[in-house]
Amino acid sequence: MKKKITFLSLYAVLFALCVFAEAQQPKKIPRIGFLVATSPSVTAARIEGFRQGLRELGYTEGQNIGIEYRYADGSRNRLNDFAAELVRIKVDVIVVAGGDTWIRSAKNATKTIPIIMVGQGADPVEAGFVESLARPGGNVTGLTNLNRELGGKRLELLKDAVTKVSRIAVIYDPANTISVLQVKENLPSCGSWIGIDCSVMGGASCGGF
Repeated sequence: MKKKITFLSLYAVLFALCVFAEAQQPKKIPRIGFLVATSPSVTAARIEGFRQGLRELGYTEGQNIGIEYRYADGSRNRLNDFAAELVRIKVDVIVVAGGDTWIRSAKNATKTIPIIMVGQGADPVEAGFVESLARPGGNVTGLTNLNRELGGKRLELLKDAVTKVSRIAVIYDPANTISVLQVKENLPSCGSWIGIDCSVMGGASCGGF
């Protein structure tokens, strides 16, 4: 599955690069901006898989394609600066390996450079990144994880595995769209058989339902 996602992401990137290259004269080596939410060590395997996929398609980093990496190391404070920097150095496409906050930072930085999501984040339509899944419009495309509906199923599995459970605590990030939707909409409708307390990351309580 991961290999399939990697190749789909690669094809999306290369399609965007081909469109860009056709409009540019004279031709130059295209550059990919890679905006990563975590650190090089955490994403090393994924990055190498990306490079390998490029090589299999005839693109070798440093020869006929360039990649500008920006690792946020989990710090949101660096996101806007990194996104703006990739736009400033005029990369041809931006790959975002992170959730909604990372995608939004890239989207806010440019309305013209293609942005490729690589399988993270919430519903891109609800988040306002694309107009629809069939016709994204704008400059954002790629893959996303539409998995918030699985929250109820996870509760059911937990109940089956731990039959005596009667109350669950949920810690979530209010800045993360998918977390908010899980806590405010999906979990309450699926967890009527159990008490659920939700708390904002950092320890501030937000009540229960």
